[in-house]
Amino acid sequence: MNPRLIFTIIISKFLIILLRVFKRGGTTLPGKIASKMYPNIIRVLSADFKIIMVTGTNGKTTTTRIIGKTLDENNIIYITNKSGANLVSGIITTFINSVDMFGKTKASVALLEVDEAAFGIITDHIQPDILVVTNFFRDQLDRFGELYSTLNKVMIGIKKSPKAKLILNADDSLCVSLAHGTDRDIVYFGFSQYALNDNKTDKNPDAAFCIHCKTRYDYSYQTYGHLGAFCCPNCGYSRPDSQVTCLSVDNLNSAYSDILVSFGDSNNDGEINPCNVRINLPGIYNIYNALAAAALGYMLDFPVGTLTGAMSNFEHGFGRMETIKTKNKTIKIILVKNPSGFNQVLTYLLTEEQKFQISFIVNDKSADGIDISWLWDVDFEKLEKIQNNIDHFYVTGARAEDVAVRLKYAGIYSDKIVIAKAYSELLNKVFNEPEKAGDLYILPTYTAMLEIRALLRKKFRLKEFWK
Repeated sequence: MNPRLIFTIIISKFLIILLRVFKRGGTTLPGKIASKMYPNIIRVLSADFKIIMVTGTNGKTTTTRIIGKTLDENNIIYITNKSGANLVSGIITTFINSVDMFGKTKASVALLEVDEAAFGIITDHIQPDILVVTNFFRDQLDRFGELYSTLNKVMIGIKKSPKAKLILNADDSLCVSLAHGTDRDIVYFGFSQYALNDNKTDKNPDAAFCIHCKTRYDYSYQTYGHLGAFCCPNCGYSRPDSQVTCLSVDNLNSAYSDILVSFGDSNNDGEINPCNVRINLPGIYNIYNALAAAALGYMLDFPVGTLTGAMSNFEHGFGRMETIKTKNKTIKIILVKNPSGFNQVLTYLLTEEQKFQISFIVNDKSADGIDISWLWDVDFEKLEKIQNNIDHFYVTGARAEDVAVRLKYAGIYSDKIVIAKAYSELLNKVFNEPEKAGDLYILPTYTAMLEIRALLRKKFRLKEFWK
């Protein structure tokens, strides 16, 4: 073993411990320092692992968690960046934290969530054996650029990974385009035509036009946004058959989803191994996350029972429908970061039958997106229908006033909108409300999630975000 490598690992491990003693996380800085001390460290430490990567706009963390549970169900020892530190430095830290001082570990698999904008860079250092792509939606323009630039970055990374097998969303025309002109092993996941009773059409989806000939797609059904059975009437580019398919959504409420899922070619009418599954997270978007994870298990020929078990029993990630039960109320934290994801969260809130409160926390730091004009693409008008069921709309964070204005224009009563500039002020207001005010939903952007969760961690003794 190279003495320089051993020294780098020891110093980095010490730094991780030191940072966590001071509650600083230690998820990225050690990796940055290690790469300076030993530039090739990620390639050396990852050499003996089978690499599974998960990327895409929405659902990376939840999908990675469900895949982790699937690996657990099949007794596979793995390492993962559970904290969500998904840039090169965070991934280096994950490897360093998981090996001994000689770079050895009992784990055989590295399960890595990877930032979609950085995927093309990460694959300069390490390439996946299997790549799961959840979806592509318009995200923070000042960080990711135009939608197709993000798609191209993932495409570049795939070209650098010639041996990678692909798990792709069959309902996403952009995802499917990643398979164009390739003979790789691919498993597709998605919804069947009859899965949802109410197939609403989005007239202005993020990807309305054919990626090949620019003709507007026709849809036989849509789930949300541009996801659905797309077909180009000009060149014929269309949704492929899916091998892991949601046949029906039998129950969609504020706590969980009951679905019927099949494993096998959907051109056989989904009659291969249909299973009833309860996904312990609500929302159509979380059904997609569960299907993506199940598709990976299907590719690896895992027993179907372990796939459905993982879909039902995985551990929620921090800030991703994380639930905190207090003496008087339940708090749920749901990360929001772009219009499509935000709209799905609002749709989910429409299923809440009890009275509740909402807190929107929007920051404008680089990790959130400095340009917050995307808030005007969020369909806050949905909340007007249920605002009599919501006691207060709390807004806080660096752009609290902007959110308050957006809510007012959406038709929310002004006397229900409460601005709390400090997080402590927000929590004081919430917990001083009478018990009848109901549970609290906190919808923060990324840095706001870390900040508000730090206060809640101290108050309710939660696990650290990296655990």
